[in-house]
Amino acid sequence: MTIKPANKKNNTAPTLSIIIAMVISGFMNIQAVYADDAKEKNKNPTTSFNNTQAKLAAHAKAKIKPPAQDDKITLSTMTVRAEPTQAANQDYTISNSSTATKTDTPIMDTPLSIEVVPKAVMQDQQAIQLSDVTKNVSSVYKGTSLGGFVDQFMIRGFNTSYTNYYDGYRFPQGSGLSLANAEQVEVIKGVAANLYGRVEPGGMINVLTKRPQKKPYYALEQQFGSYDLYRTTADATGKLIKNDNLLYRLNVEYLNKKSFRDYDFNDRVFVAPSITWKISDRTQLDLDFIYSDQKSLIDYGVPANSLTHRPANIPISRYLGEPSTDKSHSTLYNTAATLTHAITDNWKVSAKFNYVNRILDIPQTLPLSSPQPFVDTTGELLRAYVDQQNNLDSYFGTLDITGKFTTGIVKHKFLAGWDNYNVASTSQNYLSLANPINIYNPQYHPIDTSQVQKKFQNTNFQWNGVYFQDQITLFDKLHILGGGRYDWMSETAGFSDQSLALATTNNSNLQNGRFNPRAGLLYQPWQWLSLYSNYIESSGAANTNMGVNGKILQPETAEQVEAGFKTAFFEDRLTSTVAFYSLTKQNMIIPIAGTFFSESIKKARSQGIEMDIAGKISENLNLIANYTYTEAVILESNLKRINAGNQLWNVPKNAGSLWAKYDLQQETLRGLSLGAGVFFQGQKQGDIANTYQLPGYGRVDALVKYKIPAAKTTLQFNVENVLNQQYYAASLPNNIYAISPGAPITFIGSIKVEF
Repeated sequence: MTIKPANKKNNTAPTLSIIIAMVISGFMNIQAVYADDAKEKNKNPTTSFNNTQAKLAAHAKAKIKPPAQDDKITLSTMTVRAEPTQAANQDYTISNSSTATKTDTPIMDTPLSIEVVPKAVMQDQQAIQLSDVTKNVSSVYKGTSLGGFVDQFMIRGFNTSYTNYYDGYRFPQGSGLSLANAEQVEVIKGVAANLYGRVEPGGMINVLTKRPQKKPYYALEQQFGSYDLYRTTADATGKLIKNDNLLYRLNVEYLNKKSFRDYDFNDRVFVAPSITWKISDRTQLDLDFIYSDQKSLIDYGVPANSLTHRPANIPISRYLGEPSTDKSHSTLYNTAATLTHAITDNWKVSAKFNYVNRILDIPQTLPLSSPQPFVDTTGELLRAYVDQQNNLDSYFGTLDITGKFTTGIVKHKFLAGWDNYNVASTSQNYLSLANPINIYNPQYHPIDTSQVQKKFQNTNFQWNGVYFQDQITLFDKLHILGGGRYDWMSETAGFSDQSLALATTNNSNLQNGRFNPRAGLLYQPWQWLSLYSNYIESSGAANTNMGVNGKILQPETAEQVEAGFKTAFFEDRLTSTVAFYSLTKQNMIIPIAGTFFSESIKKARSQGIEMDIAGKISENLNLIANYTYTEAVILESNLKRINAGNQLWNVPKNAGSLWAKYDLQQETLRGLSLGAGVFFQGQKQGDIANTYQLPGYGRVDALVKYKIPAAKTTLQFNVENVLNQQYYAASLPNNIYAISPGAPITFIGSIKVEF
């Protein structure tokens, strides 16, 4: 915007004192005042300018004697350019979350453990996949991604079964998505996620997407880096018509990259348009669509050596599948509609519907589970070939009513809702033996499908759930969370084996219903400190996992007890959460390697201490850090090969990270930012039987970023694993032949233009 000075007659002391203050006090004093209003500037550039003017005037008036009234000063036209509304907030501070309670509630008032990774962190670290984000959160560890094809995580000792959430919607297993339209990532720890249905009890990861805005904003970014990484993203938002009633947003990504792993590749096209229609002052309709087409190489990593109980001593780049055939293809279509209506100023109703269609083709050459497929002395690895072709349709609908009211001195924030989730899946699986491969001298061969076995599987899983929640506040210091959820689910699965020698058909169904309570207490003696505790129960989904007897396994259940405290310092710019928890899980389901069946372990427990810190320490310094101590063990086992006392796989006892970014403020270096981080994990068990271990490791990353204000262009350069440490990131619970090596030193550069 352009602001012209008033007529000379009206150039009174406040405006004149600003000019004198600039001359006498120097540019640095004024810049400090502007910095105080940086946060407000992002919200409302005009108001921010006016407030800053007033502060400068007061600052100058206190130090400088006003000039004589007959002084004449001619002001030239002043031009104030606001940053684009949708440009990233450069702070790491997030004060509110909507995921934990389905209401917009300050984190300091929420008696649950929830951590938020904002867009600023994702951009500073050049995050591409979800695993690039979750490394900043305590108790969250990357699981095996089969070469980047899917996103799997361990949270508080338990795996997420490849299931993640986007805007509160449950995406089906195996649906790895881009971060091109991500605004921030929220992680709920433990069974507190049961508000969203039958979520794995370790917790859930929810990606909140960018929303349409009325202020026009456009951005184009090109990333490039090691191993032929090329990623182009575009972001555009604004009005579709002259008034503010119809808004749009469009996010696009094209990804083409290889890997340090031989033959590995990942190609993805991602398009995500959104429309917001403000039907009236009280009613709004949001429409969202996602198209994702991804091709990649399925990669089971490297095996373990049973003599050394460590990963085999081979190059971490070595691929042990079949590069000519193990090429997966995933196509996904997602359509979502959200209708929100404010009944009154305090009561609101929201209805949401989400439909996902996903088509998969996953040919893969993987190690056999039995007989012993790997001979340590010769290096020979026995393998099988599986081609899974899957068509899946999922429907997810919710209806929520939220309201605020007061009874006497008690304030209420109330939620009641219903949701329905339905998944229908049809799979055709083709199995055959593959040629063995020598891990020390691999020779690749085409797959012989002459002895193929055809297996067909049809599954259907659905639940209906009703829930309520009341957030009670007393004296603005005591916060009580009470509520619960009752859901009833049904699962059906049909499995047909049409091998050359045998034709069998198995059908199974399961119905289950349960009420799970949810209670929390938080006391805030001072504004900067909150003490909290909670007790929550949850039910998990069997996910149509069938046992070797052809019957669907019983669902998992879990209970959690948690206590901790939260702090907010530096005018709430730096927040932290420290949590002590004990989480017990019954009927823990794990797949049987090399088959389509699963088995369950009677009882396991994870308990530990978590610490998360994030925010802005000073005007120039932002950081995000975490530390976790975890004891995750089997308490009771009904399986001969798995003993009570075994540690859970892929969960280190000690782990943590620290990432910090500093914005230089010297005049000649303004716009330059430097960042660095360290990420470490202690030794962890590689499988559920504890037959081998993954060594601990530490990794150092670095950042250099330069913003060119006049051109609205950002140049950025990141280095991951600066010291080029060799490490192993993850493994599967049931297979000593599926270890994912971590990437060696990797360079990523980017050029981003905003207008």
